[in-house]
Amino acid sequence: MNRPLFAALLALTLLVPTAAVLAQDRGPVERQKLLDLAFTLGESHALRQLCEGPADQYWRARMVRLAEVEKADQAFDAQLRDRFNTGFAARQGEFPTCEEASRRAEQDSARHGQALAAQLARSMRTTAPERAEPDSMADGEPAR
Repeated sequence: MNRPLFAALLALTLLVPTAAVLAQDRGPVERQKLLDLAFTLGESHALRQLCEGPADQYWRARMVRLAEVEKADQAFDAQLRDRFNTGFAARQGEFPTCEEASRRAEQDSARHGQALAAQLARSMRTTAPERAEPDSMADGEPAR
């Protein structure tokens, strides 16, 4: 695997669990980004299987993890899974064999997923509540 693709895949793998936490308490923009990420994971899964074979479940496992961490209501969970499957189907028949063009498409898909995950992570950092100063009673100190 070439270095840029590996770096994009590694970053996406590390950011997916962070991004998944967002939809639990976030608005429609973040939820749409999660749906877009699920689609991109499906695309990546199809493109990777083209070269690695049908037994390869790398990106599917990441999608399963995203769904587990998300703990979304049944309707949103179904949407996430549907988007993954739609992304998979969109790319599954695009390339007849593993070739340079399919590897470039996999790299592009990984970069797009990396960008989505980074946007979600930034959104989480910028909207996270500030940590309050510790309360002496909460820290176990006796009241004076």
